[in-house]
Amino acid sequence: MIPTLKDVQSAVKRIEPFVHNTPVLTSSTINKRMNATVFFKCENFQRMGAFKFRGATNAILQLSDDERARGVITHSSGNFAAALALAAKSLNTKAYIVMPSNVPAVKKEAVAGYGAQIIECAPTLKSRESTTLSHQKKLGATFVHPSNDLNVILGHSSAVWELAKKVEQLDVVIAPVGGGGLLAGTALAINHLHYYIETIGAEPFGADDAYLSLKTGKIQPSINPKTIADGLRTQLGDQNFPIIQKFVSKIIRVEESEIIDAMKFIWERMKIVIEPSSAVAVAAMFRN
Repeated sequence: MIPTLKDVQSAVKRIEPFVHNTPVLTSSTINKRMNATVFFKCENFQRMGAFKFRGATNAILQLSDDERARGVITHSSGNFAAALALAAKSLNTKAYIVMPSNVPAVKKEAVAGYGAQIIECAPTLKSRESTTLSHQKKLGATFVHPSNDLNVILGHSSAVWELAKKVEQLDVVIAPVGGGGLLAGTALAINHLHYYIETIGAEPFGADDAYLSLKTGKIQPSINPKTIADGLRTQLGDQNFPIIQKFVSKIIRVEESEIIDAMKFIWERMKIVIEPSSAVAVAAMFRN
Protein backbone atom coordinates (compact mmCIF):
# COMPACT_ATOMS: atom_id res chain seq x y z
CA MET A 1 0.00 0.00 0.00
CA ILE A 2 1.39 3.39 -1.02
CA PRO A 3 0.76 6.09 1.61
CA THR A 4 -1.51 9.00 0.73
CA LEU A 5 -1.00 12.76 0.87
CA LYS A 6 -2.92 12.73 4.16
CA ASP A 7 -0.46 10.16 5.56
CA VAL A 8 2.48 12.40 4.65
CA GLN A 9 0.84 15.50 6.11
CA SER A 10 0.00 13.66 9.34
CA ALA A 11 3.60 12.47 9.74
CA VAL A 12 4.98 15.97 9.10
CA LYS A 13 2.68 17.45 11.73
CA ARG A 14 3.27 14.59 14.19
CA ILE A 15 7.05 14.92 14.35
CA GLU A 16 7.28 18.71 13.94
CA PRO A 17 7.64 19.41 17.71
CA PHE A 18 10.56 16.98 17.98
CA VAL A 19 12.73 17.57 14.89
CA HIS A 20 14.78 20.48 13.59
CA ASN A 21 13.56 22.24 10.47
CA THR A 22 17.06 22.12 9.02
CA PRO A 23 18.60 24.95 6.98
CA VAL A 24 18.63 25.14 3.20
CA LEU A 25 21.94 26.43 1.82
CA THR A 26 23.06 27.59 -1.61
CA SER A 27 26.43 28.18 -3.27
CA SER A 28 27.01 30.67 -6.08
CA THR A 29 30.06 28.63 -7.14
CA ILE A 30 27.97 25.49 -7.57
CA ASN A 31 25.18 27.41 -9.30
CA LYS A 32 27.68 28.66 -11.87
CA ARG A 33 29.19 25.21 -12.32
CA MET A 34 25.74 23.65 -12.85
CA ASN A 35 24.17 26.60 -14.73
CA ALA A 36 21.22 26.11 -12.38
CA THR A 37 20.08 27.13 -8.92
CA VAL A 38 20.87 24.35 -6.45
CA PHE A 39 19.46 24.04 -2.93
CA PHE A 40 20.97 21.79 -0.25
CA LYS A 41 18.68 20.51 2.51
CA CYS A 42 21.22 20.18 5.31
CA GLU A 43 20.16 17.21 7.42
CA ASN A 44 23.65 17.08 8.90
CA PHE A 45 22.19 19.75 11.22
CA GLN A 46 19.35 17.47 12.26
CA ARG A 47 19.28 16.12 15.84
CA MET A 48 21.97 13.38 16.13
CA GLY A 49 23.28 14.56 12.76
CA ALA A 50 21.13 12.74 10.24
CA PHE A 51 17.67 12.61 8.62
CA LYS A 52 17.08 9.20 10.21
CA PHE A 53 15.94 10.87 13.42
CA ARG A 54 12.77 11.87 11.53
CA GLY A 55 11.73 8.32 10.67
CA ALA A 56 12.68 6.92 14.07
CA THR A 57 10.61 9.58 15.84
CA ASN A 58 7.56 9.00 13.66
CA ALA A 59 7.74 5.24 14.17
CA ILE A 60 7.78 5.55 17.98
CA LEU A 61 5.00 8.15 18.01
CA GLN A 62 2.77 5.64 16.19
CA LEU A 63 3.07 3.07 19.00
CA SER A 64 0.46 2.52 21.70
CA ASP A 65 1.28 3.31 25.34
CA ASP A 66 1.65 -0.40 26.01
CA GLU A 67 4.06 -0.86 23.10
CA ARG A 68 6.10 2.15 24.19
CA ALA A 69 6.35 0.71 27.69
CA ARG A 70 7.98 -2.42 26.26
CA GLY A 71 10.41 -0.45 24.13
CA VAL A 72 11.74 -0.62 20.57
CA ILE A 73 14.48 -2.70 18.98
CA THR A 74 16.43 -2.50 15.73
CA HIS A 75 19.67 -3.72 14.18
CA SER A 76 22.01 -1.05 12.85
CA SER A 77 25.69 -0.25 12.76
CA GLY A 78 25.29 3.42 11.94
CA ASN A 79 23.00 6.41 11.96
CA PHE A 80 19.71 4.62 12.55
CA ALA A 81 21.09 3.09 15.75
CA ALA A 82 21.76 6.58 17.10
CA ALA A 83 18.50 7.93 15.65
CA LEU A 84 16.30 5.32 17.33
CA ALA A 85 18.25 5.64 20.58
CA LEU A 86 17.78 9.43 20.74
CA ALA A 87 14.17 9.28 19.58
CA ALA A 88 13.41 6.71 22.28
CA LYS A 89 15.10 8.86 24.92
CA SER A 90 13.17 11.95 23.78
CA LEU A 91 9.89 10.04 23.99
CA ASN A 92 10.58 8.21 27.28
CA THR A 93 10.88 4.81 25.63
CA LYS A 94 13.55 2.14 26.04
CA ALA A 95 15.66 1.31 22.98
CA TYR A 96 17.56 -1.92 22.33
CA ILE A 97 20.11 -1.75 19.52
CA VAL A 98 21.69 -4.85 17.99
CA MET A 99 25.14 -3.86 16.70
CA PRO A 100 27.88 -5.98 15.07
CA SER A 101 30.91 -6.61 17.28
CA ASN A 102 33.23 -4.89 14.78
CA VAL A 103 31.41 -1.53 14.87
CA PRO A 104 33.82 1.31 15.78
CA ALA A 105 33.80 2.23 19.46
CA VAL A 106 32.82 5.83 18.70
CA LYS A 107 29.51 4.65 17.17
CA LYS A 108 28.73 2.43 20.17
CA GLU A 109 29.55 5.28 22.53
CA ALA A 110 27.11 7.58 20.71
CA VAL A 111 24.29 5.04 20.96
CA ALA A 112 25.03 4.26 24.61
CA GLY A 113 25.23 7.99 25.31
CA TYR A 114 21.60 8.32 24.28
CA GLY A 115 20.66 5.71 26.86
CA ALA A 116 20.05 2.71 24.60
CA GLN A 117 21.04 -0.83 25.55
CA ILE A 118 23.51 -2.29 23.03
CA ILE A 119 23.30 -5.99 22.19
CA GLU A 120 26.35 -7.26 20.30
CA CYS A 121 26.19 -9.83 17.51
CA ALA A 122 28.50 -11.37 14.92
CA PRO A 123 29.27 -9.07 11.96
CA THR A 124 26.92 -10.77 9.48
CA LEU A 125 23.41 -9.87 8.32
CA LYS A 126 22.16 -13.32 9.36
CA SER A 127 23.48 -12.82 12.90
CA ARG A 128 22.00 -9.31 13.11
CA GLU A 129 18.57 -10.54 12.12
CA SER A 130 18.54 -13.67 14.28
CA THR A 131 19.87 -11.81 17.34
CA THR A 132 17.26 -9.09 16.89
CA LEU A 133 14.44 -11.63 16.52
CA SER A 134 15.42 -13.61 19.63
CA HIS A 135 15.72 -10.49 21.82
CA GLN A 136 12.52 -9.01 20.39
CA LYS A 137 10.60 -12.12 21.51
CA LYS A 138 12.25 -12.11 24.92
CA LEU A 139 11.76 -8.39 25.58
CA GLY A 140 8.41 -7.88 23.87
CA ALA A 141 9.89 -4.82 22.14
CA THR A 142 8.58 -3.51 18.81
CA PHE A 143 10.95 -3.99 15.88
CA VAL A 144 11.60 -0.84 13.83
CA HIS A 145 13.35 -1.45 10.52
CA PRO A 146 15.87 1.24 9.56
CA SER A 147 14.41 1.74 6.07
CA ASN A 148 11.73 -0.80 5.17
CA ASP A 149 8.97 0.52 7.45
CA LEU A 150 6.17 2.81 6.24
CA ASN A 151 6.23 4.90 9.42
CA VAL A 152 9.98 5.42 9.01
CA ILE A 153 9.53 6.29 5.34
CA LEU A 154 6.77 8.79 6.18
CA GLY A 155 8.96 10.39 8.82
CA HIS A 156 11.77 10.77 6.30
CA SER A 157 9.37 12.39 3.82
CA SER A 158 9.21 15.45 6.08
CA ALA A 159 12.70 16.59 5.04
CA VAL A 160 11.81 17.22 1.40
CA TRP A 161 8.37 18.48 2.47
CA GLU A 162 10.12 21.28 4.37
CA LEU A 163 12.38 21.93 1.37
CA ALA A 164 9.50 22.17 -1.10
CA LYS A 165 7.58 24.50 1.22
CA LYS A 166 10.60 26.80 1.50
CA VAL A 167 11.86 26.73 -2.10
CA GLU A 168 9.43 27.35 -4.95
CA GLN A 169 9.76 26.10 -8.50
CA LEU A 170 11.89 23.02 -7.95
CA ASP A 171 12.43 20.97 -11.11
CA VAL A 172 14.45 18.02 -9.79
CA VAL A 173 15.15 16.50 -6.39
CA ILE A 174 18.09 14.10 -5.91
CA ALA A 175 18.46 11.79 -2.92
CA PRO A 176 21.00 9.03 -2.19
CA VAL A 177 19.69 5.47 -1.95
CA GLY A 178 20.87 2.62 0.27
CA GLY A 179 18.06 0.89 2.13
CA GLY A 180 15.59 3.10 0.26
CA GLY A 181 13.82 4.83 3.17
CA LEU A 182 14.94 8.37 2.30
CA LEU A 183 14.47 8.01 -1.46
CA ALA A 184 11.00 6.50 -1.02
CA GLY A 185 9.97 9.21 1.43
CA THR A 186 11.36 11.92 -0.84
CA ALA A 187 9.61 10.59 -3.94
CA LEU A 188 6.36 10.11 -2.06
CA ALA A 189 6.20 13.64 -0.64
CA ILE A 190 7.29 15.31 -3.87
CA ASN A 191 4.75 13.40 -5.96
CA HIS A 192 1.91 14.29 -3.60
CA LEU A 193 2.97 17.93 -3.46
CA HIS A 194 4.02 18.58 -7.06
CA TYR A 195 3.76 15.58 -9.38
CA TYR A 196 5.72 17.38 -12.12
CA ILE A 197 8.95 17.53 -10.07
CA GLU A 198 11.33 14.74 -11.03
CA THR A 199 12.80 12.55 -8.27
CA ILE A 200 16.18 10.96 -8.99
CA GLY A 201 18.15 8.50 -6.89
CA ALA A 202 21.94 8.50 -6.54
CA GLU A 203 24.03 5.40 -5.88
CA PRO A 204 27.66 4.20 -6.06
CA PHE A 205 28.65 1.85 -8.87
CA GLY A 206 30.08 -0.41 -6.15
CA ALA A 207 26.68 -0.78 -4.46
CA ASP A 208 24.18 -0.43 -7.30
CA ASP A 209 21.49 -2.90 -6.24
CA ALA A 210 18.79 -0.18 -6.35
CA TYR A 211 19.76 0.74 -9.92
CA LEU A 212 19.54 -2.93 -10.91
CA SER A 213 16.27 -3.38 -9.01
CA LEU A 214 14.65 -0.46 -10.85
CA LYS A 215 15.95 -1.80 -14.16
CA THR A 216 14.78 -5.41 -13.66
CA GLY A 217 11.55 -4.61 -11.85
CA LYS A 218 12.33 -6.70 -8.79
CA ILE A 219 14.51 -6.26 -5.71
CA GLN A 220 18.11 -7.30 -6.35
CA PRO A 221 20.24 -8.35 -3.36
CA SER A 222 23.17 -6.19 -2.29
CA ILE A 223 26.01 -8.70 -2.62
CA ASN A 224 29.41 -7.67 -1.25
CA PRO A 225 28.97 -3.90 -1.79
CA LYS A 226 32.23 -1.99 -2.03
CA THR A 227 32.04 1.76 -1.52
CA ILE A 228 33.28 4.51 0.76
CA ALA A 229 29.60 5.43 1.21
CA ASP A 230 29.08 2.96 4.05
CA GLY A 231 25.54 4.16 4.73
CA LEU A 232 24.48 2.87 1.30
CA ARG A 233 25.70 -0.72 1.68
CA THR A 234 22.18 -2.00 2.27
CA GLN A 235 19.31 -3.05 0.03
CA LEU A 236 15.72 -2.14 -0.79
CA GLY A 237 12.72 -3.73 0.91
CA ASP A 238 9.16 -4.66 0.01
CA GLN A 239 7.73 -1.52 1.67
CA ASN A 240 9.88 1.10 -0.05
CA PHE A 241 10.54 -0.52 -3.45
CA PRO A 242 6.96 -0.11 -4.78
CA ILE A 243 7.13 3.62 -3.94
CA ILE A 244 10.51 3.97 -5.65
CA GLN A 245 9.27 2.01 -8.67
CA LYS A 246 6.26 4.27 -9.07
CA PHE A 247 7.72 7.70 -8.37
CA VAL A 248 11.50 7.66 -9.04
CA SER A 249 12.41 8.41 -12.67
CA LYS A 250 15.95 6.99 -12.60
CA ILE A 251 19.01 6.27 -10.49
CA ILE A 252 22.36 7.83 -11.38
CA ARG A 253 25.47 5.82 -10.46
CA VAL A 254 28.77 7.45 -9.51
CA GLU A 255 32.39 6.35 -9.15
CA GLU A 256 34.26 6.34 -5.83
CA SER A 257 36.55 9.15 -7.01
CA GLU A 258 33.50 11.28 -7.80
CA ILE A 259 32.09 10.73 -4.30
CA ILE A 260 35.37 11.81 -2.69
CA ASP A 261 35.70 14.83 -4.99
CA ALA A 262 32.12 15.93 -4.25
CA MET A 263 32.62 15.57 -0.50
CA LYS A 264 35.83 17.60 -0.65
CA PHE A 265 34.19 20.24 -2.84
CA ILE A 266 31.36 20.78 -0.34
CA TRP A 267 33.82 20.91 2.57
CA GLU A 268 35.99 23.50 0.82
CA ARG A 269 33.36 25.69 -0.87
CA MET A 270 30.40 25.54 1.53
CA LYS A 271 32.41 25.01 4.74
CA ILE A 272 30.15 22.23 6.00
CA VAL A 273 31.03 18.60 6.68
CA ILE A 274 29.08 15.89 4.86
CA GLU A 275 29.63 12.14 4.89
CA PRO A 276 30.29 10.04 1.75
CA SER A 277 26.69 8.77 1.56
CA SER A 278 25.47 12.37 1.31
CA ALA A 279 28.16 13.26 -1.21
CA VAL A 280 26.80 10.58 -3.56
CA ALA A 281 23.84 12.84 -4.37
CA VAL A 282 26.17 15.78 -5.02
CA ALA A 283 28.39 13.59 -7.23
CA ALA A 284 25.35 12.48 -9.25
CA MET A 285 24.43 16.13 -9.84
CA PHE A 286 27.98 16.99 -10.94
CA ARG A 287 28.10 13.95 -13.25
CA ASN A 288 24.93 15.07 -15.05
